[in-house]
Amino acid sequence: MKAGSLEVSEVPEPTRGEGELLVDGVALGVCGTDREIIAGDYGWAPPGEDRLILGHESLGRVREAPDGSDFHPGDLIVGIVRRPDPVPCGACARGEFDMCRNGRYTERGIKQIHGFGSERWTIEADYAVRIDPALGDLGVLMEPTSIVAKAWDHIERIGNRAWFEPRRLLVTGAGPIGLLAAMLGAQRGLDVHVLDRVTAGVKPKIVADLGATYHTGSVDDVTAKACPDVVIEATGVSHLVMETITNNAAASVVCLMGVSRGGHRIEVDAGSLNREIVLGNDAVFGSVNANHRHYELAAEALLRADRSWLARLITNRLPLERAPETLEDGSGDDVKVVIDL
Repeated sequence: MKAGSLEVSEVPEPTRGEGELLVDGVALGVCGTDREIIAGDYGWAPPGEDRLILGHESLGRVREAPDGSDFHPGDLIVGIVRRPDPVPCGACARGEFDMCRNGRYTERGIKQIHGFGSERWTIEADYAVRIDPALGDLGVLMEPTSIVAKAWDHIERIGNRAWFEPRRLLVTGAGPIGLLAAMLGAQRGLDVHVLDRVTAGVKPKIVADLGATYHTGSVDDVTAKACPDVVIEATGVSHLVMETITNNAAASVVCLMGVSRGGHRIEVDAGSLNREIVLGNDAVFGSVNANHRHYELAAEALLRADRSWLARLITNRLPLERAPETLEDGSGDDVKVVIDL
């Protein structure tokens, strides 16, 4: 995509195809991926087009539904972001398209399919997920929660290679992914610790109200007092990535969720790192995206959560016409910014 080309503009009304829902957009969550796209670092327009409608953290209300579907006008829904590749690879053929092997997947608002950043959109019924009415507009948190639900799904699968009863979780980063990861850890009864560089503002209080412990400083400082069995690294900051890998309990599971930028070089004692991982029986893996199962797990987690706590994650709301100012500026004390459609 081309940097500096972001704009709010009129587009033709969408036409509902066979098996599709016609949806009125309600809200749209903003994340770092959106900002990378508008900076020109990422993103692909649909084939034959030169622009991409942004938005992958959706919330909409069904206007029209095909006969025989499980949806009805008025239902709140979110759209699953990724679509399997057309070949398909073995993972995509089995519904695990978040683990696509050949990279030919497509993604709403990111890769070759228009996103949900419009007042009206369509989606295949098979890729829509109903939101419990009790959640209301907090359903806009479904997509980032699905990413975290996948991470926990895989953490537990890896941990269960042997006896696995984790007691302590360390999350690095108190952005939306980090806070939602901490929430799912608290729901599992873990002693949750969150590390972030911010010393004031809303984040420390949000963490405390989850029943977790908020830290600033270094990973060493935290793990010296509370050595974690599970680590979720949600910043992508190079030195934090390495510190989380080397500061944990024996047979720990470290999940890397932050996407790092290249060009930041740090010195690493590769031999010592290898020794610690091998002798500790540690497991380190990366996780991104989600499939149908993870959206279902996310829906369950959101319904178990305290609604008032979830509402505090949404720290800023802007109308569609002001979208460019929040998409181009990711600074400040905001946790989750939402565009009202």
